[in-house]
Amino acid sequence: MASSTPPSLTKKVSEIGPEESKDDLSAPPSDNSQAGFYEDPKSAPEAPQPTQDQEWVSGFKLLTIMTAVSLVCLLMLLDTSIIAIPKITNDFHSLPDVGWYGSGYQVASAVLQPLTGKFYSNFNSNWTFLAFFAIFELASLLCGVANSSKMLIVGRVVAGMGSSGITNGAFTIIAGCVPMAKRPALIGFVTAFSQLGLITGPLIGGLLTEYTTWRWCFYINLPIGGFVAVLLIFIHVPDQLPKPPPLAVLKTLPEKLDLTGFALFAPAVIQLLLALQWGGITYTWNSAKIIGLFCGAGGTFAVFLAWDYRKGDDAMIPFSTMGKRTVWSSCVTYGLFMGQLFTVSYYLPIYFQGVKGASPTMSGVYVLPIIGFHILAGLISGVLIGKLGYYLPFSVLGSLLVAIANGLLSTSSPGTSTGRWVGYQIIGGVGRGLGMQPPIIAIQNTLQPAQIPVAMALLMFSQAFGGALFLSFSDTILTNSLKTLLPKYSPSVDPQAVINAGATGFRTILQGADLVNVVVVYAKSVDRVFYLTAGAAVGSFMSCWFMGFKDIRKKQTVSKA
Repeated sequence: MASSTPPSLTKKVSEIGPEESKDDLSAPPSDNSQAGFYEDPKSAPEAPQPTQDQEWVSGFKLLTIMTAVSLVCLLMLLDTSIIAIPKITNDFHSLPDVGWYGSGYQVASAVLQPLTGKFYSNFNSNWTFLAFFAIFELASLLCGVANSSKMLIVGRVVAGMGSSGITNGAFTIIAGCVPMAKRPALIGFVTAFSQLGLITGPLIGGLLTEYTTWRWCFYINLPIGGFVAVLLIFIHVPDQLPKPPPLAVLKTLPEKLDLTGFALFAPAVIQLLLALQWGGITYTWNSAKIIGLFCGAGGTFAVFLAWDYRKGDDAMIPFSTMGKRTVWSSCVTYGLFMGQLFTVSYYLPIYFQGVKGASPTMSGVYVLPIIGFHILAGLISGVLIGKLGYYLPFSVLGSLLVAIANGLLSTSSPGTSTGRWVGYQIIGGVGRGLGMQPPIIAIQNTLQPAQIPVAMALLMFSQAFGGALFLSFSDTILTNSLKTLLPKYSPSVDPQAVINAGATGFRTILQGADLVNVVVVYAKSVDRVFYLTAGAAVGSFMSCWFMGFKDIRKKQTVSKA
């Protein structure tokens, strides 16, 4: 059972300063609100004040909560990149199943994201967060003891189900713990710290596989998870709004969750993601299977939209929430931004290992500049957003810097100097740190507390969908580029043999001039992937302007924006 909140660590609204009291609790929708970037606070109806029972968290208790949610988010992103694919395929003789180890996780996570918002809207945020994390931990155990490729795939799907509610839950918990002005710094810390998992996953996975077994890539989640569970079980985490007793919610849960909407949404997303992941690699784009998947996805999604419109505010993704300018623009911005981030995080190691010939360990060392400056910029920007009040300039500058960095990375070659690729990463790392938080802050600042969990779930779906989308595109670009360029640069080399050998394996089957030429082709192919990420960053730069120029230190109205 959760312990009672110590009085010294809990602050009532009446006890906080004037700056903290200007939180994000919002007034009812106003038809007179402006649709532009700027809103006139004088013309807006006054936002309702928090109740006297609204509590904020500070001191050691806040530190404990932040430690727990940060570690969970770190483990989740670590799990997406730590998998030791080569060793697993050797043990299970399962090369054809490689795609499912990643896609099973991504599809399950993306499909369930919108539904998680309903859980957080109806149940206590702390216990809901722990429930999703428990599913994730169970999946880690299942993957660790897997004795076949099929069992591992099932474990990865279950892990995706658990991960679907983790990031949304972390930000929902933060929203209930501190007022709006303090959230940017905390969100900045969580996002920056958790990115360590995404970048260092291959390095940690390589070390664990080399010195123990690949199974520890999954077992590592268990002891850390146990520590986190202890922290959260015995501490009271406040909700933004009071929640009814769980038994009362369970009686009407199927209706509240909109399971019909989910039953329509899930197959639409699954068909679309499978078409994108299989197209051009497993099957040709004009094959009956790929065309059928695209048609099925489009038709099912159309039916889902019709159902969603009919359900109104009771829908899984209400139009009243999804249609707000701040919400949809934040989702587009975040999806594009995170899509390019995931892609760069995957392909920088490929550049260092495949083109530069670095070992997996040294490849992890070489990406330290982008990690370090991402964390530094994320922490600084979080503090500055809280102090200055405006999130839009950070999103604009972050997207612009990332676009420049990705454009510079697209000029990389086998002979690119250390100074250049370090400089490119510094620019990209700063851009990442500046650009990750604004969409999250924009949504939390615009909506009423009751709408935030659903909107945050939609934002996390855009992250998962953007990641799956751009990783699929990048895989297709790399493969097709190798097939196109290899006959020109090295006619004697079989393109399919190079592709099957992998990003580093081709070095063991080639030598002399053929190896030199293939390295050049690999560099040019990776450059084309960075063209894609540069374009995504430009798209993020264009869409972020619609999030609005608002001061989070002032009371905001819930408007059509």
